[in-house]
Amino acid sequence: MAQLMEIDFDIPKFLSQERHKAPANLQHYFSTFEDLYERKLWHQLTLKVLEFFKEPASGPFQIPIYQQFVSQWEKQINALSLVSIALKAATHFKDPNDAVEFLEILVTKVDKPDTKDVHVHAVMEAANFKLKLNQLDQVKKAIDSSEKTLESLDSVDTAIYASFYRVSAAYYKAKGEYAAYYKSALLYLACVNVDELSNEEKVERAYDLAIAALLGEMIYNFGELLMHPVLDALTNTQNDWLRSLLFAFNSGDIGKFEALAPHFAKLPLLQENAASLSRKICLMSLIEAVFRRAGDSRDIPFSDIAAETRLPVEEVEHLVMKALSLNLIRGSIDQVDQIVTVTWVQPRVLDKDQIDGMRRRLEDWDNQVKKISGFLSEQGGEVFAQ
Repeated sequence: MAQLMEIDFDIPKFLSQERHKAPANLQHYFSTFEDLYERKLWHQLTLKVLEFFKEPASGPFQIPIYQQFVSQWEKQINALSLVSIALKAATHFKDPNDAVEFLEILVTKVDKPDTKDVHVHAVMEAANFKLKLNQLDQVKKAIDSSEKTLESLDSVDTAIYASFYRVSAAYYKAKGEYAAYYKSALLYLACVNVDELSNEEKVERAYDLAIAALLGEMIYNFGELLMHPVLDALTNTQNDWLRSLLFAFNSGDIGKFEALAPHFAKLPLLQENAASLSRKICLMSLIEAVFRRAGDSRDIPFSDIAAETRLPVEEVEHLVMKALSLNLIRGSIDQVDQIVTVTWVQPRVLDKDQIDGMRRRLEDWDNQVKKISGFLSEQGGEVFAQ
């Protein structure tokens, strides 16, 4: 870690030394830094430092630039910009412990009543390095405290939300909490421009989301993920079949699920959970069967459910009870007549095929209303007022 600066630190000398170390294409930045610093043009200087830090070759210079130059005028910098600069520099510490120590100082600097949102940003990014050190308890504390702070604020920069959800997702991934990861990862993607992510990151994120959707205990609707462009990153990769598997689950297509099941051997995590995946596809097949039915046709015989889910009739009651306990559907079971009456099905994000199916049902409903209207008009004569 850098030592404390002397009061009369010679900034021009420092910038001159760094300029001579830098590649030719970066040397002009140091001259500009000195000029803007001497003219006290803090906003322009901040922008120029941020621009410099985006240069791929600037990595070796970022820590000394922050610690020995930026720290001299940091009180003149917008808090969010200061944190952004510091976070870039922190990535260049070889030891994560040094990065945590560096960022803990930053956390203290922005811990003020008027910069609570920026404080969350710094806390979460420090937690990201603690995650690398496997300090999971400390990371969870950071998530919990930051969440409370964000809930209390009226307006928060999208970049801060992105930081919160990205680090939260990384924590839940490390803990193997699939449902929590799924939620946080999708919220993170909602805060960023997916086109700006590297292809490697998009592939990794799509893969992790696919696994989380399949193994998440309370995730029975994949519509939001299926409609997200990040999932296209799996196309033409070795895990392209995972994308097809998600669509099979979302539509409750047991035949397609069984056709793709041999691929589970490629991923031990899915192979180990094959039984739970089979139960899940049966539940999703039941939900889809209910959803496809017209609103006036929600009395479903056990035999119909058995045909849809490919289960023996004697196992249908247990499946329906499981769906009721998970609040996937609401209704009742007539054990004598072996009929399930469904009054409600869990709201869901629809894919394009499901939306088209709903459109057709609405058209059928509209046609039925027109027929009834025409019948009443003909039979009711003057009594009926259209």
